[in-house]
Amino acid sequence: MKTLCVMHVPFETPGSILSWAEENNIKTELCLAGVDSFPCHDSYDLLAILGGPMNIYEEDLYPWLKDEKAFIHGAIEQGKTILGFCLGAQLLSDALGGKVTRNEHPEIGWHKIKTFGYRQAKHFSTLPPEFQAFSWHGDTFSVPPGALALAESAGCKNQAFSCEDRIFGFQFHLESTIETISALIENCKDELVPGPYVQTAEELLRPDFVKEANGLMAGLLESLKNDFCQRVGKS
Repeated sequence: MKTLCVMHVPFETPGSILSWAEENNIKTELCLAGVDSFPCHDSYDLLAILGGPMNIYEEDLYPWLKDEKAFIHGAIEQGKTILGFCLGAQLLSDALGGKVTRNEHPEIGWHKIKTFGYRQAKHFSTLPPEFQAFSWHGDTFSVPPGALALAESAGCKNQAFSCEDRIFGFQFHLESTIETISALIENCKDELVPGPYVQTAEELLRPDFVKEANGLMAGLLESLKNDFCQRVGKS
């Protein structure tokens, strides 16, 4: 299984996705939107679309968003397995006919995610009914038409969705590591404005929560890998 990770800024990396891929000898390509050209769709099996500080409707500021949106549409049409995190999930929702709007409050920090109906979604059932996950966002997505709503938090109604058991959008981050969180704090510290769902920089650096989240990320990726191997007849 070959993985492609689309990044939007150099400091927001695949985190534990890359570590898992290395441990499982899975070839992973990194593509920095706006800098690198998007590859052809037959060059990867799993697409992970990462987060970023921009908004999906800021095409005037980030013209490459048009190209990325076209690339995502192509990946969907090609039947690829896709994971979207934060901005990536918002881009997926938009591509599938959903809406992206401002959330009532920014959500930055570790917050409890509650899942519902998750047994209906293949692979998502690897996650427990409740867990702590890292978030850093001001916008939110709507659940696209025909997709399953899968999770919520106190600060954000729509936290996860799935479509056709192969497309998953997560408003939260399971892939975040201490290193990626530290990089966010360094590069986006002006967003740490006190609010009901905004934690301090010190509260964001939680190795215990990171370990749990990365374990959940690994479990989901393992499920996707096993499904892929079964479909293509590989061990």
